[in-house]
Amino acid sequence: MAELSESTSETAKSSSETVATKVQPLETALSPQERFSEYLQSRGLRQTSQRKFLIEQVFSQHEHFDAEELIERLPRRGEDNYVSTATVYRTLRECVDAGLLNSFQLDGRTVYDHDYGYPEHDHLYCTRCRKLLEFQSDELVAIRDQMAALHGFRVESHKMIINGVCRECSRRRRKKRKQDLV
Repeated sequence: MAELSESTSETAKSSSETVATKVQPLETALSPQERFSEYLQSRGLRQTSQRKFLIEQVFSQHEHFDAEELIERLPRRGEDNYVSTATVYRTLRECVDAGLLNSFQLDGRTVYDHDYGYPEHDHLYCTRCRKLLEFQSDELVAIRDQMAALHGFRVESHKMIINGVCRECSRRRRKKRKQDLV
């Protein structure tokens, strides 16, 4: 768990309110770009330069993001590689359908997380500062599998987000309380 907090603080981004640990990618036969291309082909959809550019942007770094954060990083109208807002939202939905991204709801916004090429993991979410931390737990997977077997259930996937208050926010709150008592 000490590795989690060390790698978490190293990867914090000042412009984003989410934090991701350094999850090591798995070996995959196809790149995300190739996997997405196969998905589009199987649906009779074209692989456009805008879609290619978006996949490059999404997989160029491992972080959690929402559509608005992605749009902020993209070139503006009139610049090279401009992608419309509608194309961003449509492509993100296609990436989820293709198994490249996971999506989940946090505070009324849809947050995206890499799925393809990354190990199964879960999240801790600070409800104060909105940091999102990743963790992996063999024990949790064992309990999940044990419960599934007990109920004759075949697990396809799972998502767990534990809501709470991170260490930094807890420390800030305690300091305020001590001052209030003086």
